Amino acid sequence: MKKKFIKYIEDNSLIKNGDHILVALSGGPDSVCMLNLLCSIRDEYNLKIGAAHLNHMLRGEAANEDEKFAKEMCNKLGVDFYSKRVDIEAYSKEKGVSTETGGRDVRYALFNEVSKKYGYNKIATAHNANDQAETILMRMMRGTGLEGLCGIPLIRDEIYIRPILCMERWEVEKYCEDFNLNPRIDKTNLENIYTRNKIRLDILPYMKENFNKDVVMAINRMSNILWEDNKFINDFSKEKFKEYCHKENDEIKINKNLFKENKAIINRVIRKALTEVSKSTYDFEHKHIEEVINLAYIGTNKKIDLPNGIYAQNVYGEIEIKKKREKINIKKSEEVTILKEDLDGNSIDFNNYEIKFEIVKSQKKLKITNNDLIKYFDYDKIKKYVIIRNRKNGDKITPLGMKGSKKLKDIFIDMKIPKEVRDEIPLIVFDDNIAWVLDVKLSNIYKVTNETENILKIIYKRKVS
Repeated sequence: MKKKFIKYIEDNSLIKNGDHILVALSGGPDSVCMLNLLCSIRDEYNLKIGAAHLNHMLRGEAANEDEKFAKEMCNKLGVDFYSKRVDIEAYSKEKGVSTETGGRDVRYALFNEVSKKYGYNKIATAHNANDQAETILMRMMRGTGLEGLCGIPLIRDEIYIRPILCMERWEVEKYCEDFNLNPRIDKTNLENIYTRNKIRLDILPYMKENFNKDVVMAINRMSNILWEDNKFINDFSKEKFKEYCHKENDEIKINKNLFKENKAIINRVIRKALTEVSKSTYDFEHKHIEEVINLAYIGTNKKIDLPNGIYAQNVYGEIEIKKKREKINIKKSEEVTILKEDLDGNSIDFNNYEIKFEIVKSQKKLKITNNDLIKYFDYDKIKKYVIIRNRKNGDKITPLGMKGSKKLKDIFIDMKIPKEVRDEIPLIVFDDNIAWVLDVKLSNIYKVTNETENILKIIYKRKVS
C-alpha cells in the first residue's frame, strides 16, 4: 500500500521535499488512512504535517467523539491539530443553502484560514477512487459535460491535493484494519436516504455484480483519459480568454467576436469570466452559461442576474460581467446651486464626486493640462450661477466644435454609455446651459479663446467608496 501511495504522489508530482501539508481530518477511514500514510513518509520527504478538523455539530455526542478521536490521533503521531465547532444546520439555514453545501463552505474556509495563518502550502483531502466514481455517476444523472465527467481533480489551484484518489475504499479499510487504526464510522453513510449513499450502497454494487466487477477503477480510468482531453481544450480556451476578455477592477468585458468561436471554447471562456469575477467555482450550471450566450444575441442593455452576487449585461454587443453593487439613491430633483461670485475656491460633494472651482484671472498665469479630470471655461460668459445636477428628460448640450445642440440621450447612446450609469453622471450647468457632462462632453458655448480674460478651472475626482 505504501509503495502504491509513493508511486502515485511521485508520478503526479503531488508532494515535494519540504512541503508543509495540512490534512483535512474527519476521523473517518479515508482521512485516517491518508494521515498515517503521509506520516510514514514524513522523514523521507522532510514534510511538516498538520491536521484540521471541523465539528459540524450535526450528530450530537458522536460528533464530539469524532473530534476527540482526531485530536488524540494527532497527539500520538506528533501532528499539530486545529479544530473548530460550527453549527452547520443553523449556518446553512442562515445562508439559505443545503447542509452539504454549508458544511463544504465552512470546511474549506477553515482549511484556508489555518493554512494561511500557520504556513501550510498544501491541503490534502481524502477523496478515494470510490468517491470519484460516485461523483461522476451523480453528475451523469444530472446531465454533465466533459468537465463534469473528469470528476474530482487530482490537484486544484496548486494547493489542494488528493493523495489517495488511486485507492479503492476496500484498500483504505484494509489499511486501517492492518494497522489497527480504528477510525470513526459515520452511520449516516450507511443509510441510503441521500443520492450519493444510494449510488454507494445500491447502484455501484449492482453494476459490479451485473456488469463489471472492476467498475470503480473503470470509471476512474475514463476520468483520467478525459482529463487529458479537457486540459488541452482548457489551455486553448485560456488563450482565447486573453484574446477576447478585458479585465478591469472587478469586472470583465467580453468582445462580441468570441461568439463566432466553437461552442466548446465559448462555454469555457464564459465560465472562466464568471468564476474570476465572482471568485467562486461553485453554483454555475450549464443553464447559466447558456443564458449569457443568449444575452449576446438580444438587444443592448439587456441584463441577467447570476449566482454568487454577479450579473451579465449586453452593452452594445459586448457582454459585461460585473459584481452587483448597491445603487446610489439619486433624486432627480437634487441639485446644488452656486452663485457666480462664490465659485472661486469652492468645493462641492455631489453623490460620489468631489468638484472644485478655481478662477484664474489671466491666461498667462494658466498652464493648460491635458487631463480629463480638469477642464477650463470662459468665466465671463457665466451670468449669475452654476448648478450641479443629474440629467433631466430633454436635456441638450452644444458639443465642443459644433454650432447646433444635441440631445444628451442621443450622446449617451452614441458613446455606448450603459443605461444604469447615465443617471449617476453629474452635469455642470452655467445658468440654463449645460457646460460639462463629466467624463462625456464639453459645451462649445463656454470654450476658452484668445479673447478670454478670466478662466474658470473645474477639477473633479471620484470618491473612493
